[in-house]
Amino acid sequence: MANNRGVVYTGPGEVEVQDIAYPKMEAPSGKAIEHGVILKVVSTNICGSDQHMVRGRTTAPAGMVLGHEITGEVIEKGKDVEFLDIGDLVSVPFNVACGRCRTCKEGHTGLCLHVNDERAGGAYGYVDMGGWVGGQAHYVMVPYADFNLLKFPDRDQAMDRIRDLTMLSDILPTGFHGALNAKVGAGSTVYVAGAGPVGLAAAASAHLLGAAVVMIGDFNQQRLEHARKMGFEPIDLSRHDRLGEMIAAVVGEPKVDSAIDAVGFEAVGHGGKEQPAVVLNQMMEVTREAGSIGIPGLYVTEDPGATEKAAQSGNLSLRFGLGWAKGHSFHTGQTPVVQYNRQLMQAILHGRLNIAEIVNAQVISLEDAPQGYQQFDAGVASKFVLDPHGLLGAA
Repeated sequence: MANNRGVVYTGPGEVEVQDIAYPKMEAPSGKAIEHGVILKVVSTNICGSDQHMVRGRTTAPAGMVLGHEITGEVIEKGKDVEFLDIGDLVSVPFNVACGRCRTCKEGHTGLCLHVNDERAGGAYGYVDMGGWVGGQAHYVMVPYADFNLLKFPDRDQAMDRIRDLTMLSDILPTGFHGALNAKVGAGSTVYVAGAGPVGLAAAASAHLLGAAVVMIGDFNQQRLEHARKMGFEPIDLSRHDRLGEMIAAVVGEPKVDSAIDAVGFEAVGHGGKEQPAVVLNQMMEVTREAGSIGIPGLYVTEDPGATEKAAQSGNLSLRFGLGWAKGHSFHTGQTPVVQYNRQLMQAILHGRLNIAEIVNAQVISLEDAPQGYQQFDAGVASKFVLDPHGLLGAA
């Protein structure tokens, strides 16, 4: 049995790389399972959702092993795993899903009914999501492996594009989900709130879906400049708070067909003050009548660190009447990764989507994860990819 190390949340603003237990074929309850595999982690990414926990904005307990964006090699498998072999290179959807319940059968794998005793939906290394151990580690166990895992068809081809393919576990399908639910299509005008990795993935997905113009708004000048270099129209929100005017300067009118919220519950307004509903209200303001709003940004049922009392229990000051009057379509919730990862894999493997360049992927060692968290929290225009076994450097 190999030694294992992982990235552990130790308290607000702090993570450490520690020795952790080697994974077992068992559920968080301790029940033995035979439908799982143990993966040698090839790559695992730092996500903005991890950052919410590390900032102390959730009820995440100290000692949690982080990480829900995982790509790995199968090194052990349970006797009920039929369609995967030792040595297969696979992408792991961040959703833990059984594939057997009503919601999974309907394709809503982000709302699996069997993998979390507290609520619908499970995820690796995330608060209130079933207790599944995270994958920012050398090794991790994945349950219901035949259903959950996406096998890459050719290992050498996959390793050549591994920096792109590592994005399949979460941010690329999440961005695509946001764009699709915002009904982006040929000739659409699109506004994306947030130029972080998910916002860039949403913008790239909008281009893939045929958008005519994709604007992306942020206060972070480094991220805006990177977005411009990637072919998106930057909207500098630090200029003033009249978003419609800035959009009109690009498309000739103060509204868009589709809007995508890639910010979530830690949104701030023009004055730098936290306003958790500001992005959602702006979406309704600038989206045209009968337009659509996709909301892949994370919102939580409890936010103990919120500056607004109501937001501490997940209540936001929404101008919902405006959205109702304009006949908007809204779509929220976790992305069902298995609905999208196979076709997005094909887009990557066949040169249609250079997502690693678009999100500015930066490979670092697992041991350097604490520094990666610090830099990401400071707003660096990068997506940090952890390389636990030094395999990406050779790819």
